[in-house]
Amino acid sequence: MGDEQQQPDAVRRFVRHADAVLAIDDELWQPISLSAIARSAPQFGETVLDACCGTGASAVPTAELVGPEGVVDAVDAAAPMIELARARAEAAGGLPRLRLHVGDVREWEPAGYDLVQCVLGVFFFDELDDGTRALIGRARPGGRVAITVWQHGAFHSFRQALADAVAEVGGGSPDAPQEADRTPGTTGAVAGWLHELGLERVRADAVPRHLALDDDLAWRLVLGTGRRSLLDGLGKKARRRVRERFTALLAERGIDRVDASTITAVGVRPA
Repeated sequence: MGDEQQQPDAVRRFVRHADAVLAIDDELWQPISLSAIARSAPQFGETVLDACCGTGASAVPTAELVGPEGVVDAVDAAAPMIELARARAEAAGGLPRLRLHVGDVREWEPAGYDLVQCVLGVFFFDELDDGTRALIGRARPGGRVAITVWQHGAFHSFRQALADAVAEVGGGSPDAPQEADRTPGTTGAVAGWLHELGLERVRADAVPRHLALDDDLAWRLVLGTGRRSLLDGLGKKARRRVRERFTALLAERGIDRVDASTITAVGVRPA
């Protein structure tokens, strides 16, 4: 199930550039994941499915919270991401109750979890609703499901500056959609969407987050997020020119912060 040729383009891109994803862990993935699990609230002794776990930014702290009586199954389609998650777990002292799996979580057979969580992963599903329903179906009746997505407007001006830089240089994929285009982007819309998919008592919380930019972080955010898709088709020289123009556009437009706000919604599967 981890065959790269069978994975969506966005997943393959993350597979190829796993190190770039990890390079923005401290600034982006880890704080987002910690805020998400603060809302999904894993409890001691619970069984948890961490879907699309990536480098383990949410799975590892969740495994610490459920303790030796709990279990966390962390699943990702990208083997390099699972290896980075394993290294993260080892750095945390080893977590024997964290079980890491390479595979398509939509085809994951175990069910009956107390908690199913997915942090910024559902937009990888070709069929968003069907994939999310599959996650909901892995929770036990009365169990919780927690989904984190980008808030409307996240990375908007940042991405526009990059798209404009690509257009000026020529080539690339300036019209490539971003992840936020595929998911609801307000608390009400996310809550309503998950309710329609079968969850009850859904609560959606916006988590504002704005990162101060310097030239180095700005480019690392391009390379380590879905914004990288705008560089598809560009050679090394063209990418260097895009970076130079992108940096100049950020300065010209006074973009010294990037909106990385998210929404985490938690609902209950009907008993």
